[in-house]
Amino acid sequence: MFKVGDKVVYPMHGAGIIESIEEKAILDERQSYYIIKMPGEVKVMVPTAKAEEIGVRNIIDKESAEKVIQVLEQESTEMSMNWNKRYRDNMEKMKTGNIYEVADIVRNLSFKQKEKGLSTGEKKMLLNAKQILVSELVLAEQKDLSEIESIVDSTIKESYEEHISTLGQNGVENNIVKKLITTTNN
Repeated sequence: MFKVGDKVVYPMHGAGIIESIEEKAILDERQSYYIIKMPGEVKVMVPTAKAEEIGVRNIIDKESAEKVIQVLEQESTEMSMNWNKRYRDNMEKMKTGNIYEVADIVRNLSFKQKEKGLSTGEKKMLLNAKQILVSELVLAEQKDLSEIESIVDSTIKESYEEHISTLGQNGVENNIVKKLITTTNN
């Protein structure tokens, strides 16, 4: 059970602070609700009885926030070449509310955007995932929004530049040839 003042994450929406706990009658049913103040002055009502079931959780601590930044520094993980399947896979990751999965999506889609561009749906997903990631890091690190956005953007930029430099002069072609050689030799 959460209390007023707790910093929590609501999957697919981001991190916020429980402003109050109120009893409301909706469709002639009285229930207790957490009133969560989200970024951008948005307020969300979540039934207290179902909060944990739908994935509301406490925000990560400062140590975990550093590990999230490390996820952004890593190589991108394997994604489907089919944008539709990739979108569905990423949507499933986002629904978990797992901040490490969200960071993985932000890094992977950011890399893909720099390499080839993204579909409109994936651009929206990247913006949403980044907003969710940043909102939790702002509360976990106790820093302001612009500072966290700058950290996330610069980390991804540096990681991508390192990724490109390791591919060599022929870039993606070398990587594809290595994969083909590995696959045919197995």
